[in-house]
Formats: sequence, structure tokens, C-alpha cells
Amino acid sequence: MVQYFKNINRQTQEITGPEGANWINVTPPFQENEINNLSTALSIPRDLLTDTLDIEERARYEAEDGVRLVILKTPVENKSLNESDADYVTIPISIIITERNQVVTVNSFENVAIRRFLNTFAKRHPERPNMMVLKIFEKVVMDFIEVLKEINHRRNILEQKLYDSNRNEELLYLMRVQKSLVYFVTALRSNELLLMKMERTNFLNCDDEEREFLSDLIIEFSQALEMANTYTNILSSTMDAFASIINNNMNMVMKRLTSITILISLPTLIASFYGMNVPIPYAHSGIYSFAIPVTLSIIVSVVMTMYFSKKRWF
Repeated sequence: MVQYFKNINRQTQEITGPEGANWINVTPPFQENEINNLSTALSIPRDLLTDTLDIEERARYEAEDGVRLVILKTPVENKSLNESDADYVTIPISIIITERNQVVTVNSFENVAIRRFLNTFAKRHPERPNMMVLKIFEKVVMDFIEVLKEINHRRNILEQKLYDSNRNEELLYLMRVQKSLVYFVTALRSNELLLMKMERTNFLNCDDEEREFLSDLIIEFSQALEMANTYTNILSSTMDAFASIINNNMNMVMKRLTSITILISLPTLIASFYGMNVPIPYAHSGIYSFAIPVTLSIIVSVVMTMYFSKKRWF
């Protein structure tokens, strides 16, 4: 689907064609002819419009035939039905500035950052496409920070559940959170390097105000990357600690089961002696043949119970 937006007197209007549009947004589902028509109408090389269809596309920028392309990684919620997959993944988004200073965004999935930009598009200056691109960057980093806070909140809840449970489900959920953080760390690092290179080369031909805003965005991406690294380290330490706790609890359970097995086997051993078909003292002495093994079993059980309690095996 291709949407065309025009900013008229600080009001957003959706129009039917690319002529006069300040911002063109391409979102799935879209057909082959839509991409071809858009490429012809805006004089954009077709491969620049289709680069983001590969979700593994790296963050980068390039210029071709007077058209500037910036690819940025953004977070999205994972809709996969596989329970072992990450809760959140990162996908590329293409931001293209045409020769007519029109901004084109291409998404392979529905993107929260683009939706936020649409909500504030009426406040933008269409004559400043560079600032529009920087504002999209701002929405992307805001999205990263909010999702990181949500991930950290989920981690805290799962940790509280692990305090009262030894099940594997909570550890599996934490593993999914850890996978999300790995995606985020990788994406944020590449985004940060991209913006630093853009600032150094002045790829967007920014003026002083725009360069200052770009510097602020680099700081925001650095802070988001630091958050992601911090949460990753905390989660790794937490999973290692809980794995050790679970192993220790398992050892305690095995120790208790071993103690109970010994307590049961000793009276059984004594009773087995008196059940043998060989001459045994007091075997034919009436009540003593019953009282002696029972008494010995009780005495041995009490002694072993005191010993195990002293060793804190119970």
C-alpha cells in the first residue's frame, strides 16, 4: 500500500498521487506494479525501494542518481508462533530523499515509529526534508527506549516468579527476553555508527540547527545502547544465578531422597535378617522374635534421623 501525504498550512492531507506530496509512505501489502510505478514517478532506482524487503539488511546510507537513501533498524514485536523466538526483533526501514526533496519511507512490516511520525506530520516543515528525516530518527530511538523499558518490566516480573518456582517455563521466557536484547544491542550499535558517520560526512547537507539535532540523536542512540547493554548484563547474571540456585535445590532434593532411602533400607535390612531360613538367636522365643527386630529398627532409625538432622540433610 502506498500513501501520499501533503502538508498544507500545518495540516496533514492524504492525496491520491505522488505529484505535490511531501511524504510518501510504502507499507505492506504492496504489489509489484506499485513499486514500479513509484520508481518511475519519483525517478528513484527500483533497488532503493526494495532493499528493506530483506529483513537482514544492515543499517547504511548511499546516494544514487541524486537520490539519497538511509536504512535504519527499528524494533517490532515478533508475531512468530514459535515459543522459542524472541519477543521483539529488529527490521530495516528505508528513508529516501528524492531530487524533488520528497521524503519516501518503505517498511517491510507495520512500524510504530512511522505511525508516530504520521501523528506529528502536521507539525513538520515540508520545505525541510532533512529535519523530517531526523524526526523519523527521533521516533525510532524513542520506540527503542520504550520497548527496552517494557522488556525490563517483563524481566522483573519473570524474576519474581522464579523466586517462588523452579519450573523451566520462566527460564525459557527469560531466554526469549535475552534474544530480544541481543537483537537490540546489534541494531542500536549499527544505528549509532550510521548516525556518527552521517554527522562526520554531512550526508544530508544539514545546516547548523540540523547538525546540532543530529548530535543530540546520536547521544539518544548511545543512551539506548547503554540501556540495552545494561539490561543484557543484568539478565545474563540473573539467569546464571537462577541456574545455580536450581542446581543447588536439585542437590538438596537428591540429598533428602537419599536420606529417606537410607532410613527405609536399614529397618528393612534388620527385618530381612530375621526372615532368613537359618538359625538366629531368639528366633523361636515367642514375642522376642518380633520385639527384637522392631526395637532394633526403631533405635537405628532414630539414631540415623538425629545424624542426618545434625548434618542438615533434611
